Amino acid sequence: MVRTDNMHSKLILPLNVVVLCFINYLLAANLFAKEVRLSYEQDVLPILETHCFDCHGDGSSKGGLSLDDWESSQERLQDLEVWKDIMKNVASKTMPPAKRKSQPTDDERKKIVQWIESEVFRFDPNNPDPGRVTIRRLNKTEYNNTIKDLMLVDFKAADDFPPDDTGYGFDNIGDVLSLSPVLLEKYLKASEQITSAAIWTSDPPKGFQKYEGSNLIGGQPKLNGRIQPTNGSIKIKHNFSSDGKYKIKISAGADQAGDEPAKMSFLMNGKDFKTFEVKNTPSQPQNYELFVFIDKNELLKKDGNSFVTKTLEAKFINDFYDLRIKDPEKRDRNLFVNSFEIEGPIGKKLDDPPAFHKEIFGDIQITEENRIKTAKKILWKFTNRAYRRKVPESEIDRLLKFVQIEIDQGGTYAFERGIKLACQAVLTSPYFLFRGEIQPEPDNPDATYRIDEYALASRLSYFIWSSMPDDELFQHATQSTLRKNLESQVLRMLKDPKAKSLTKNFAGQWLQLRDVPLVDPDPKTYGKLDEKLKESMQSETEMLFEHILNEDLPLTELITANYSFLNQRLASHYGISGVKGNGFKKVSLEGTRRRGMLTHASVLTVTSNPTRTSPVKRGKWILENILGTPPPDPPPGVEELDSNKELTGNLRQRLEQHRDDPNCASCHALMDPLGFVYENFDGIGRWREEDEGALINPAGELVTGETFQNHEEFQKILINSKLDDFLRCSSEMMMTYAMGRGVEFYDKPAVDSVVKLLKDNDLRFSSLIIGVVKSIPFQYRRGDGRRIYD
Repeated sequence: MVRTDNMHSKLILPLNVVVLCFINYLLAANLFAKEVRLSYEQDVLPILETHCFDCHGDGSSKGGLSLDDWESSQERLQDLEVWKDIMKNVASKTMPPAKRKSQPTDDERKKIVQWIESEVFRFDPNNPDPGRVTIRRLNKTEYNNTIKDLMLVDFKAADDFPPDDTGYGFDNIGDVLSLSPVLLEKYLKASEQITSAAIWTSDPPKGFQKYEGSNLIGGQPKLNGRIQPTNGSIKIKHNFSSDGKYKIKISAGADQAGDEPAKMSFLMNGKDFKTFEVKNTPSQPQNYELFVFIDKNELLKKDGNSFVTKTLEAKFINDFYDLRIKDPEKRDRNLFVNSFEIEGPIGKKLDDPPAFHKEIFGDIQITEENRIKTAKKILWKFTNRAYRRKVPESEIDRLLKFVQIEIDQGGTYAFERGIKLACQAVLTSPYFLFRGEIQPEPDNPDATYRIDEYALASRLSYFIWSSMPDDELFQHATQSTLRKNLESQVLRMLKDPKAKSLTKNFAGQWLQLRDVPLVDPDPKTYGKLDEKLKESMQSETEMLFEHILNEDLPLTELITANYSFLNQRLASHYGISGVKGNGFKKVSLEGTRRRGMLTHASVLTVTSNPTRTSPVKRGKWILENILGTPPPDPPPGVEELDSNKELTGNLRQRLEQHRDDPNCASCHALMDPLGFVYENFDGIGRWREEDEGALINPAGELVTGETFQNHEEFQKILINSKLDDFLRCSSEMMMTYAMGRGVEFYDKPAVDSVVKLLKDNDLRFSSLIIGVVKSIPFQYRRGDGRRIYD
């Protein structure tokens, strides 16, 4: 009898073997397929010959590009800039132009891109290139913010520094942040001013000061004060060292004459505050009191001290003199001032040391025995924070020499002066002024390594806050737990008020909002564009960006938002009613033609000419900042549109005639439709239906074939068929800002990973930040020097 269970097992065993062999065959086939290298001659050239050689081969070189002029395969592979452009244009379907019937299939486009990545750029997924970042100096914004967080003083010393250069659209690019002799002098001066404001090295200022006798200016000496015999002033000059409320007392009397008492007005810097009737005689002086307020914004900073100088006047305003009066004591009215007293600021403790002074000295008792040990402890903690890393003991020992210099000089505040001098040395050190990162093989461009956690903390904080790491980031870096908690730390940082730096510094430069205060539209064309309106324009777009950041909304909200943030001035400019006051409110845009930042007056104004709109500028702005496909520079010798007298008709007609020039046609086909779609908005962002007496036609067609009738339809294209371009452009912009260098072709895998993370997380803003922070270029670096494709 045959047992069926044994027979079953005998049948199954061979079947399992067959299945296993088949799976191994498939895996092997798959691996083999991945190892197959594309050939230019067999796989790429036929596609180019079919779809591109009409314009860029066989003797044609439209736009200066010829695809069959390379004399060797080596020369072809070394033409990196050409292949960069080809890869971007092919991937974005910008080329061949949509009007051409002959178009590569999606698979053919992928094949071209794959060949460029593997053979020209030699992407290696197993050994990605994180790129290199030139050691970066703190820019002006980063310097001010770092000083505020480190020294606990809001002292904007960098406002007096030379302007920072920009690269790739941002002012934090390492390659352009040079250090000039003038800037070095500014650093030295700033270090003294900042430490003077942060550390007391003398007795605190007094809250009471009295001026009398020889300290008074004006009139004539009499008794212990001054007499003013005619209309005029007796005055003093006083340095107010703090903002706040002050009590002013003027001790005065008067020689009485005529039918009214003497009158004395108090003025400060020429402004009349109060008039007193002085009825008492000089022999019985009385105090005349009033209060004045000093605004914080008035205070000037000089040599580390804050003050404002004010002229205080007791002005005699009703002089009287009549010899006909019989009683000689009643013939002449005169004002007598004995003294000025200034008390204040009321309610403020002037003997309260600065916050930094209190933090580092606290209640410690300095003795001759413990002062060096105490100084070492203070400087170690301070220098670790200032240099943004763990500092070796040898560096602290060098700083202690500055402390010893002041101790040897002696005096009540010798220890404080020594700490102050050492802090000045730290603030002028390259370790503070530059964002250096420790590199195991600094001169080996092929050595790739992960940055340490101190460097990661600095990259994070200067990316999101434009300032140094806080205590929590330092603690994680010290305990090597930052990477383990990276995402939670990013989300914490984005909720911090300091994340406003992303709005001011990233969005301000990406969207060119910093240029709004600088624009100067022609007043004859548009009327006077006052500073308040320009501030409101800039604030509207900043507030939309910040709202999307704070609420973690989809990135596309920048383009589609059906609301905005308006005050009365800007709402009136837009023709929107119901908004009152100077404060900004979230306002629905339903019933209007405005949606998103592309219809904001800020963007529309900075992309216009002084006397008219500029479809070219607006189109170029969208190509560069929304789609990430900047047009090439115009060819030399092309006449400007406004200066070409041969062009006739309205603006659209003149641009169409301008495009007849073959040298201009291809670029204007890219830019003009993107600019003309916003022609219903004039040069300062107001809605209009006509231009130069003709109805505006905003309709157009992109070079990739999409058509639209108005800006609403165009913006739908941006978030649908052009969504990948927008996400890629936004990711590249954010990565450029975060890394302090331009995005290169070898960063494509990193950019792809950021875009994928955005798509996987509903396009939320936080995903953009987290994607950049987790990317290879942010987490790794390689040694300096040039790889063969740099």
